[in-house]
Amino acid sequence: MANVPSSIVTRNMADFAAQTGNVYMSVAVISKRANQISVKLKEELSSKLAEFATTVDNLEEVFENREQIEISKYYERLPKPTNLAVEEFLEGKVYVRNPSEEEMQEETDL
Repeated sequence: MANVPSSIVTRNMADFAAQTGNVYMSVAVISKRANQISVKLKEELSSKLAEFATTVDNLEEVFENREQIEISKYYERLPKPTNLAVEEFLEGKVYVRNPSEEEMQEETDL
């Protein structure tokens, strides 16, 4: 995650089309991967913040709130899921599968 830019970067569209042969399919794949990353990060954050959930008010709550704020700030500073997904895709770390092409291949094999 260290090499992922946190802001917008100009990209070459041919790089996106190289892996799938279609820019639009690549964008769809990146979108699905970004959703997966977003759900994973949200689950991680929720589980970490759930550790602080309490029904009792006490003086330690102020200290716990600071810890919650630090955890939240950490997740806010992470690159956005879309940026992570784009980097993974361009580095070839995303497995792309097209079910319709696989079905056509199976039919021609018969």
